[in-house]
Amino acid sequence: MGAQQRLFGTNGVRFVPGVTRDLDFVIGLSEAIGTYFAAGEVLVGRDGRLSGEALMNAAVSGLMSSGRDVAEAGVVPTPALQYATREFGQRGAVMVTASHNPPQYNGLKVMAADGVEIPRLDEQRVEKIFLDGSQTKADWKGVGVSRPQPSVVRAYTKGIASKVNSKLISERKFTVVMDLGNGAQCVAAPYLVESFGCKLLTINSLIDGLFPGRGPEPTPANLGDLSAAVRAAKADLGVAYDGDGDRAIFCDEEGKVMWGDQTGCLLADYLLERNPGASVVTAVSSSQAAEAVAKKRGGAVYRTRVGSVDVSRTLLERKALFGFEENGGCIYSPHIPVRDGGMTTALLLECLASRGMSFSRTVSFALPRLFQAKTKVEVDPKRVSQSLKAAERGAPGRIDRTDGLKIWTDEKTWVLVRPSGTEPLIRVFAESDTQDKADSLLKKYAKIVKSASS
Repeated sequence: MGAQQRLFGTNGVRFVPGVTRDLDFVIGLSEAIGTYFAAGEVLVGRDGRLSGEALMNAAVSGLMSSGRDVAEAGVVPTPALQYATREFGQRGAVMVTASHNPPQYNGLKVMAADGVEIPRLDEQRVEKIFLDGSQTKADWKGVGVSRPQPSVVRAYTKGIASKVNSKLISERKFTVVMDLGNGAQCVAAPYLVESFGCKLLTINSLIDGLFPGRGPEPTPANLGDLSAAVRAAKADLGVAYDGDGDRAIFCDEEGKVMWGDQTGCLLADYLLERNPGASVVTAVSSSQAAEAVAKKRGGAVYRTRVGSVDVSRTLLERKALFGFEENGGCIYSPHIPVRDGGMTTALLLECLASRGMSFSRTVSFALPRLFQAKTKVEVDPKRVSQSLKAAERGAPGRIDRTDGLKIWTDEKTWVLVRPSGTEPLIRVFAESDTQDKADSLLKKYAKIVKSASS
């Protein structure tokens, strides 16, 4: 298969319904997914995007057309669907979501029976079935049937609560501000946190496919309302989720918003202290603090390409305890080896309850002082290659090509130039021991990419 025929990106298949793909595409792709699964019942859910209901109905139709029976979960967070897939013994699952992409996007994520996204090679198998037109077409008596599956969120929140020390958390009587971002965690996360005896304040707490509050992707730049609410309420922490609820970004009691790999490293430190010698998996885009934490706790770090599929599958291969990404996706394998905003929230509450200090002090005690800067540059897909070549020319120091170009300029300073797998962008990340060094490196390489792509 040529590169131009790839349908799956970093995390599922994404498109703009009615513009770049239509419902016939969703039906045909879902027939290919049903053919790939070959037998058994498939669980289907969606996030709150405006096109979600139409696309979910198309996916259900395609799966049934291939002979698969379907259980419909309705609007649920992606990790809730993944957890239920394994717990209910489903053959697999399809989630209709575009995660953090802008409101006009939607897409499909495909999960195996263990709840984890299907491996990259299996994505290619689905693509081949679709592109060859070799989908199974059931006859009138072989078409699948559909039924509702209403207990997904209840099973999910109960599963998370069983993996943390709820009593320890409730004794701290935390005040939590939650920015639900008008996304799918609206139906789960507030009830989970309240079950721990926390006082809860919420913003953007109604599901809305236009994401009017602050958009579907939580970043330090758009969480000003969360920061202000945390300070005003004198809360212990704030948390924000993305559109489908598998990622969580936190801010401390002072309203300072942290990148996801900072909290990921904090949780790694906490979990490795309790499980000496365990392994952690993270992508090349995450902070070097991971290695510092692992060294301190006698653990190991494995680096992967960017994307939750790669982190999850490597976590399973390495039998690792924990995985995380810089975008706020954390994976706790004793629960389920997928990124999960709800599980991350519960783990962080337990970590803070156990440490007995404020969030800001807990971070400063556990992690080395490092500074990050990130941006994205719109690039014509045809010019990605020349942009990367321009970044590589004259690059000082060691280059890691695991995913894009990670250029080390000194022992504590690196920049990553990487094409997005979900949008026509090149993402640029930088980290150093001073903010000035990180900012100037980011500016330099963003300029190189922009010049080469224009």
